[in-house]
Order: sequence, then C-alpha cells, then structure tokens
Amino acid sequence: MKNFGFFVLTLSLAAGLGTACSQEASTAQNPSSGNCTPLETRTANAPDQKPVFAGQTRACAITSTTAFQVETLATGLEKPWAVEPLPDGALLVTEKPGRLRIISATGQVGQPITGVPAVDARGQGGLLDVVLSPSFSTDRTIFWSYSEPRNGGNGTSVARGVLSQDRTSLSQVQVILRTMPTFNGDKHFGSRLAFGPDGNLYVTMGERSELMTRPQAQHMDSHLGKILKITPSGAPAPDNPFVGQAGALPEIWTVGHRNVQSAAFDAEGKLWVVEMGPQGGDELNLIQKGKNYGWPLVTYGEEYSGKPVPNAVTQKEGFEQPVYYWDPVIAPSGAQFYTGDAFPEWRGSLFVGGLKDKRLVRLKIENGKVTGEEHLLADRGQRIRDVRQGPDGALYVVTDQSNGELWKISPR
Repeated sequence: MKNFGFFVLTLSLAAGLGTACSQEASTAQNPSSGNCTPLETRTANAPDQKPVFAGQTRACAITSTTAFQVETLATGLEKPWAVEPLPDGALLVTEKPGRLRIISATGQVGQPITGVPAVDARGQGGLLDVVLSPSFSTDRTIFWSYSEPRNGGNGTSVARGVLSQDRTSLSQVQVILRTMPTFNGDKHFGSRLAFGPDGNLYVTMGERSELMTRPQAQHMDSHLGKILKITPSGAPAPDNPFVGQAGALPEIWTVGHRNVQSAAFDAEGKLWVVEMGPQGGDELNLIQKGKNYGWPLVTYGEEYSGKPVPNAVTQKEGFEQPVYYWDPVIAPSGAQFYTGDAFPEWRGSLFVGGLKDKRLVRLKIENGKVTGEEHLLADRGQRIRDVRQGPDGALYVVTDQSNGELWKISPR
C-alpha cells in the first residue's frame, strides 16, 4: 500500500463537465423551457417516460467558479466503501473485504483495526458504511453496517463498538440490528448509516435485487427495501410510524426502496437519499415519515435487459414522486450536504458519488427542487463510492477500485 502524501492535482471546477452554462445564475431557468442547456443530453433509456413536473430530470448545467485542488492521500485500498472523518482530521475508512483502517490527515495508512466481525464479501457484500456516535468525543463509539454471513445465506446487519485509545482495536462489539429475512444472495444490501438531529440512527436498505425478493420492498413484515430508524442501542425508535401495527416490523420508517447507498441530512435536519434505480431510474428522494416511495410498483426507467419493469407505472396515487431522477443513471453511492467554510459557493449543495460514469455529482437544491447539476472529477476516471465533509471543510472521497484511493478536495 502506497502513501502518496501530498501529491496534488490542481483542477478548475469545470473539470469533467461535458456541457455547462457560463454562470450559476442559470440554475433558476427551467430546462424544459429551452432557456438553458441541461447537463444530461444523452438519449434516455426510457424516452417514452415523462417527468411529472418541470425540473424533475435533466436540470440545467451549472459551473462553479471556485478553484480547488485534489490531493491523493492514499492508494492501495481494496474496494473502500466509506470514509468517515474523525474530529482530529484523521479518517476512518472501510474496505469491502472486511477491513477497517484509520488514515491520518497526512495520508499515513494504519493497520487494520481488530475486532471487526466477519463479513460475506461476495458480490456487492462486505464491510459497508461506518459512522461516529454523536457523542464520539466522550464514548469513542462507532457504528458500521456489513453483510453478515448467516445460516442459509446472509443479511445486512449493524454493529457498534468502542475504539481503543490507541485506535488499533474495537471492544464491546455488539450487533444491534440484524435485518430480516436472511437471503442467499450477493446484491442490494444497502446500506448507509446516518444519525439524525434527534440522535437516532437511520439505516438504508436494499431489496436484494432478485425478482423473488423485490416485492418485499412493499411487505411490512420484511426489512428489505426500507429505510429503518433505530436508537443507538438498536431498539425501534419510539416515534416510528408502524410501531404497534399488526404484521409490521417496528424499525420501519419508510417503504418502497430499491437499493439505497446514499443518505444525508441537510442543514434543516431533513433526510435525503439517492437510490439506485433500474436502468434510467436513479432517484433523489426527500424522506418523510411513513411514506411509500414506490419500488417496484412505481418507478422510472426499465430493466437492465431493456424490458419494462413488470407491472410498474411512473406515477400512482398514494406513492411519492422522486424530487429528481437520472436517465441515464449515475449509479449513486455516498452523499454529503456541504455546510463548511472552505467553499462558500458550495454551501447547501448536495454531493453524490457516481459509480457508473465515474464522477462526483453536485446538485443545487432550492425550495425542495433541483435547479442545477454539475459533474466533477470525471477526468480522473474512477468510480466514486463515498464523499464526506471533514471538520476542516474539505471533502473526502474514496474510490471503488481494487487499488482504491482516498482523495482530499480543498481550495486551491
């Protein structure tokens, strides 16, 4: 594993853009009115499907003006899945095969931390997300999600443990959530973790991909295809909408998701997720208590075979519409609302990792709608798995490669 230290690549913020309006003010224009050029101009996968409202897809291209630099802090990481900044500037990084490491602010890569439970790393499984306890400064507790090997298959689980003072081991490790049912598969585990302003933990799930498991996204006796809300001890949050409802699992917060690997709270405390849809159907959703987001009954896009999603429509009463969708898709993973001082121009923007097109997506959101989209870092040609904001206001990115990298984005 090689530490690149402070090898710096300096870029303008226009790097990686295909088409862009010259001023960010253009985001106030409606892409359907013809007054701007939408960022996405490729042929749609499902061209016969139409958005419900203007700006729901193909937003105006925007270009920020602030210059930045990209430092490659570390290479040689094996399929890193999450990066979580620590208060002192160091970074926790998960690697899909089951390793958790700390990388210093200057790029020194630590040895794997001991005490992490075994993972099933087949396919899309492995060691997935990691977040700090809201009271990490006093309890040194971290939480992580992973695909847990089980009798009969595997399933997404969430564990917690206490990081030792020397940062080499975990103690008091406890699995606080085992999602059900167990299934013998290797896809659509979710799962991002995000602590809300109320101190509860939100856990995003996938529906395990297969035709036989998809319907469970609508079944209340299954965790698959849901967003869950639990306390730090793993109990169902007391205000969950289906607590006490016969046949419903009490951890469920929302229903009808395909595979959510991006979740972030905005400055107002609202939870947004970006979920991997079918071909031509990645979605940005504003998450509201007890709502149904449709999958697999209501969706944009089509099967990856090119066939329609069976028995699905793009809108139906009682189901939420996405705030925004991509056709073609970006394959989203990781999300961060920017709140820092390093890039004033970016405050309020939502950053999303893009796996398929190998770029960092920036969305400008105003009054609950996407008014502009920018693509960054496409010239680097790496699948972006996660993006987080550090205490210094920089953005930290990990790339989904066998020889994965950790990048720091800071002002030039």
